[in-house]
Amino acid sequence: MTRALIVFVLFASAYVAEDVRGGLQGVPKGQVEAAKALGMSPVPTTLLVVLPQALRNVLPALVSQFISLTKDTVLVAIIGLTDVVRIARAVTSQPEFVGQGLQAETLLFAAFLLWSVCFAMSRTSQRLEQRLGLGVR
Repeated sequence: MTRALIVFVLFASAYVAEDVRGGLQGVPKGQVEAAKALGMSPVPTTLLVVLPQALRNVLPALVSQFISLTKDTVLVAIIGLTDVVRIARAVTSQPEFVGQGLQAETLLFAAFLLWSVCFAMSRTSQRLEQRLGLGVR
């Protein structure tokens, strides 16, 4: 289980790192030159000038990546962790529920739960983008 979790974290971090790398490349070189002109050393330049701009630029891609990871329940099931669909099937296989025909309702509830989480992350991202003024020139 630990090995599978490590693999899952490495998988997700590779995609997030690629998004951040793209954001770092998108920051104009003039920003670094301006920080050097102000006498800032490389570490504060990166932390205070370059990284905030890069993360601001890739915020939509990062949120999209996290939504995609949330929807990757198949990947979670492959590594052996309990996902929403497996829980829904476990609930309907209990003796109290067998024969009541609640499989469709339970799976619809699980789908609604996943949709709600993804929708909430999407709306939160939109509010954050509006607050940061992304897309506005």
